[in-house]
Amino acid sequence: MKRQRARRLGELLKKEISDIILREVKDPRIGFISVTDVEVSNDLRHAKVFVSVYGDEKERKETMEGLEKATGYIRKLIGERVKVYYTPEILFRYDDSLEHGARINELLKKVKEEEESDREEG
Repeated sequence: MKRQRARRLGELLKKEISDIILREVKDPRIGFISVTDVEVSNDLRHAKVFVSVYGDEKERKETMEGLEKATGYIRKLIGERVKVYYTPEILFRYDDSLEHGARINELLKKVKEEEESDREEG
């Protein structure tokens, strides 16, 4: 039961945090990001928010710094929007799964091209 509540709250937080970052947070350091997942602890007091940042390493670092600075403001707005007894502490984490997936696709494409060139030669 607790796990299901944590999962439902995570989905709700994902939607609300995405909206808050898009519409409410005005920090110029925060670039184009996507909230990829939110993991909420079983006691509903902590939420890890995984974000994917589009851009180079400098933009990623600045975006993560901006999110860290805006955490209190985001948590305050979550408290106003989501009716829970205790508003979870928010911790932002960089999610590199999209980059990892793109790298795997790149490697698979390279292998396929090499196989095709080997067939043409042999």
